[in-house]
Amino acid sequence: MLRLVRYLKPYTLPILLAIALLFVQANSDLALPDYLSKIVNTGIQQGGVENAVPRAVRQSEMTKLVIFMSAENKTLVLDDYTLVDQDSPDYARYVQEYPILAQEPIYVLNAVDQAEVNRLNPVLGQAWVAVSFLEQAMADPAKAAALAQTFGFDLSQLPAGVDVFALLARLPAAQLAQMTAAMDKQFAVLGDSMINQMAVGAVKAEYAALGMDTGKLQTDYMIQVGILMLLLSLLSGACTITVSFLSARTAAGAARDMRKAVFQKVENFSNAEFDKFSTASLITRSTNDITQIQMVIVMVIRMVFYAPIIGVGGIIRAMGAGSSMWWIIAVAVVTLISLILIVFAIALPKFKIIQNLIDRLNLVTRENLAGMMVIRAFNRQSFELDRFDVANKDLTSTMLFINRIMVVMMPLMMFIMNGLSMLIIWVGAHQVAESNMQVGDMMAFLQYTMQIVFAFLMMSLMFIILPRASVSAGRVADVLDTEPTINDPPQPQPFRDPFVGTVEFRHVCFRYPDALEDVLHDISFTAQPGQTTAFIGSTGSGKSTIVNLIPRFYDVTDGAIYVDGTDIRQVTQHDLRDKIGYIPQKGMLFSGTIESNLRYADENATSEALQEATDIAQATEFIVANPDGLAAEIAQGGSNVSGGQKQRLAIARALVKKPPIYIFDDSFSAVDFKTDAALRQALKEKTSASTLLIVTQRVATIKNADQIVVLDEGRVMGIGTHRELMEACQTYREIALSQLSEEELA
Repeated sequence: MLRLVRYLKPYTLPILLAIALLFVQANSDLALPDYLSKIVNTGIQQGGVENAVPRAVRQSEMTKLVIFMSAENKTLVLDDYTLVDQDSPDYARYVQEYPILAQEPIYVLNAVDQAEVNRLNPVLGQAWVAVSFLEQAMADPAKAAALAQTFGFDLSQLPAGVDVFALLARLPAAQLAQMTAAMDKQFAVLGDSMINQMAVGAVKAEYAALGMDTGKLQTDYMIQVGILMLLLSLLSGACTITVSFLSARTAAGAARDMRKAVFQKVENFSNAEFDKFSTASLITRSTNDITQIQMVIVMVIRMVFYAPIIGVGGIIRAMGAGSSMWWIIAVAVVTLISLILIVFAIALPKFKIIQNLIDRLNLVTRENLAGMMVIRAFNRQSFELDRFDVANKDLTSTMLFINRIMVVMMPLMMFIMNGLSMLIIWVGAHQVAESNMQVGDMMAFLQYTMQIVFAFLMMSLMFIILPRASVSAGRVADVLDTEPTINDPPQPQPFRDPFVGTVEFRHVCFRYPDALEDVLHDISFTAQPGQTTAFIGSTGSGKSTIVNLIPRFYDVTDGAIYVDGTDIRQVTQHDLRDKIGYIPQKGMLFSGTIESNLRYADENATSEALQEATDIAQATEFIVANPDGLAAEIAQGGSNVSGGQKQRLAIARALVKKPPIYIFDDSFSAVDFKTDAALRQALKEKTSASTLLIVTQRVATIKNADQIVVLDEGRVMGIGTHRELMEACQTYREIALSQLSEEELA
């Protein structure tokens, strides 16, 4: 994968933007359980009262509260509240909000920030709990006895009708401090959160005493938190859509660039590289493999960055919501990691072979489609069906194995999630019963745990998909990293002007890559412009190999080839091939029309040039016979025309180019003798200034050639005209007599 990272560099900005949006999305998703906790804890259980710092409090109640405060805390609290009575300038406004103001003065909270509220919260919380506890003790003898045992203050000893709070206010400072210290020890055991929750009830009762609508207070709080949750959900959704768009665009763009790079690389391959990579494999690498990479790029951007954020964030927030249940998360994480590692160890070996199986299936399919006529002719349909079935079953069984692993994994994940839910509810219920946790915190902890599990589930999916994508990336990178064996020189030379077209072989030897022996041995000859140089020999003698060396489809192993006195390795491949009209053994046509195939050689060719080329190639007759003429459709590979017609169109295409050098690699084998003779006669008349090199096995085709090179097992057995070779070359004479009679050869 790392070898292909360079294709993501143009998309750095979208990737960084996607990561930033994922942080926003993760924080939004992680905040939702916290707000749900607030709705349950504050909105439902506490009636919308968030803390122990009331917005207003009666003067009589404040007098009770400050009894249990130190002088410093008393000053802190009273500085943050303003006493409002009937003489205050804001009386008319406050009396509507707090009707009790008409009967007694009240303290109203000043405009303080959240930090100041946090400072006041524990001070007022403890005061509210102390006042509430004393009021309950006065009404309940059992609680009064507990108060006497804990604080040494026995309410039963007081005369009836005595105001306890007035009495406490008149106690000596030392005795009151002793009582307050005893209370502080009890508060330390409860903790700030539980004290705040206990104090909220007293604050809510105070709001009711002030004449406030507590029902509306609760409703307003829940609507406010609900709106925030809705906004966070919308923000998370918008981030999800944007990240999906950015990741899909990045992946599609990178895949496009990789396909383009692979195509450009393959376009520069010599035949040596094509021998290394099969056609079926190159197709698979350009399509299926890059599609796998495209998929994994989307998932990496969407999941690999998101999962750790949500996992780590979920753990941190879960510990805040229920720190006593941390061991549940530890059990979940260990279980999930173990499951992922087991699945990874089982599935990884299969991913390493699956792409090779796809190559094999493509190869068998291509061979069956391309060789359908041969298969039918030999009645081998059942054999080919079995061969395809084997390749198909191998791929299917491997894919099924991997899919079964994934199918088993999902129920296991769901089982773990449901088991965790039950465990959290069981443990959390006991924590709530013991007043160590609030119901909303338990629900938030449950949701955070589910988010953590889902984060690991996403990462587990990546562990399953990444190995296959890694194999695919390696296969694509192998193509991109393959350096062609044939390259342009660092400082290319131009051909001399005017260009003549002489082709000279000087002691050329050649062997195919990885071969042990040469297939051509010390080949030397010169092909002059205006002359026809022919190559003849038995099958495998090296005829096609020689002409493939001229356009540098392969490079010579030893010796050199000169065109117009310039070593072809010293000029660019473009300049060299621009001087050559090449007609291969197997005529290759492209899908389109006859005209588009002819213009493949020169897209600016005139209609007269096209007509002349088809006339020379003896193709005009069957083109005119078609109602569409040059606009007639050509199927892929020219499958809708005969072999002879395909060959003549390939010859016409090369003639449109009008190059100084023509190479006919056994290009007349598919045409009949009459057409062959007419074609050669027209070629001689119209291309008299060009250098013609013809590979053939027909003696009749080259009988009138200016120079014939006879080959046998890669060696030159003779060079000369037909008459000279009939007299001096035994190999040529044997070939000629095997095809024509002595009268025809005379």
